[in-house]
Amino acid sequence: MNKTLSIILAAIGGVIVAALIFGVGFFLGHSNLFANNSSTGYFSGKTINNSAYSMMGGYNMMGGYNTTGSIGNNDNANVKPLTIDQAKQAVEGYLKNLNNSDLELKEIMIFNNNAYARIVEKSTGIGAMELLVDPSTLAVFPEYGPNMMWNQKYGHMGGNGMMGGVGMMGGYYNNYSSASTQMTVSAEQAMQLAQQYLDQQYPGYKTATDADPFYGYYTIDIMKDNQPAGMLSVNGYSGQIFLHTWHGTFIEMWE
Repeated sequence: MNKTLSIILAAIGGVIVAALIFGVGFFLGHSNLFANNSSTGYFSGKTINNSAYSMMGGYNMMGGYNTTGSIGNNDNANVKPLTIDQAKQAVEGYLKNLNNSDLELKEIMIFNNNAYARIVEKSTGIGAMELLVDPSTLAVFPEYGPNMMWNQKYGHMGGNGMMGGVGMMGGYYNNYSSASTQMTVSAEQAMQLAQQYLDQQYPGYKTATDADPFYGYYTIDIMKDNQPAGMLSVNGYSGQIFLHTWHGTFIEMWE
C-alpha cells in the first residue's frame, strides 16, 4: 500500500511540475510575442515636426496587416451590409443596457464589414466611445484599437497606461474620473499629422474637415474623391497614428 501511494504521489508531482513548466513557457512565449510586435513596427514611431506617429499600415482585426496601399480594401463579400435603421436599433439597445443617461448616439457609418457608431456625452459633447455592429449577428461591441487602448475615460486601457473601464461582459463603466479633455496635441495638429501620414502612406487620400475628440485621442474620417473612405485616430498626447482597417468599403452614413 505504501509503495502504491508513493507511486501515485510521484505521478501527481510529475503532472504538477509539467504544468508549471508549460505555464512558464506559455507566459514567456507571449512576452516574446509582445516584444516582437513592439520591435518590428507595430507601434513604432517616426518623428515629423517633433511629433511621433505610427508608420504601420494599420492592424486589421479582421485578418492581418493592411499593406496594399489602399484604404477600405478588407471587404467581406459574403455578408450583407446593415441598414442605418438596423444599426441604430442595435446601438440604442446597447446604450440602454449601459444605463448611462449622459450617453447618446451621434453618428453611424455603414461599411460592408460592419457598422460604426460614435457615442458622445450629452453634457460635454466629447466623444465617449466608438462601437461596431456585426452585420451577421447584430452584436454591438467596443471598437478595437484606440477606443480600447487610448480612451482615458471609457476605454480598457487609457492613453496614459491606466486601466479605464470596460466591463468583463463588454459594457463600459467610468473608472477614471480624472480624464481630461485638454490634450497636448490640438485638433489642428492632429489634422496636420493625419494628412502628413496619408500623404506618405496613401497618396490621394485626404482628411475630413474636422477631428472628433475623445478622451485621449481624436478620430478623423478619411476622404477620397469627396466621399468617406475610412478613418484613423491620432493620440492626443504623442501624435501617434492608428489606421482603422477593419471597416471595408463605405456605403452610407447618418448623423
